[in-house]
Amino acid sequence: MLMPKKNRVAIFEYLFKEGVLVAKQDFTAPKHPDIDVPNLHVIKALTSLKSQGYVREQFAWRHYYWYLTNEGIQYLRDYLHLPAEIVPATLKRQTRPETSRAKPRAGGGGDKKADVGAGAEPSFQFRGGFGRGGGGFGRGRPQQQQE
Repeated sequence: MLMPKKNRVAIFEYLFKEGVLVAKQDFTAPKHPDIDVPNLHVIKALTSLKSQGYVREQFAWRHYYWYLTNEGIQYLRDYLHLPAEIVPATLKRQTRPETSRAKPRAGGGGDKKADVGAGAEPSFQFRGGFGRGGGGFGRGRPQQQQE
């Protein structure tokens, strides 16, 4: 499809910066929500990149999702004349600030709620009961209490 080069460059720059691109399957939309070009130009430009193997396409719920491949990253670097140090946002490591978490107290501090629940009593013994193989209420040997 014929489209102005400035539109193609705008689409490729956005795709390279983000690493992914989403477009609604609306061929008559006047503008793409994120890029200032017609939605049809976005769909056709990315369909062309898909046929060359530079993006991977996923379609769900009337939306196209395109993901850059490694070959696509190299192609867009050459097309946009970018240095190798610049990488898409999907390849950047996210640095999360270390959040302060409440550390559990060793030795307890008089908090009895911590002793409640499963595993609170280490000397728990299963005494049988209802159901198959249960040793309760007149079946098998009588129950014995341990002190």
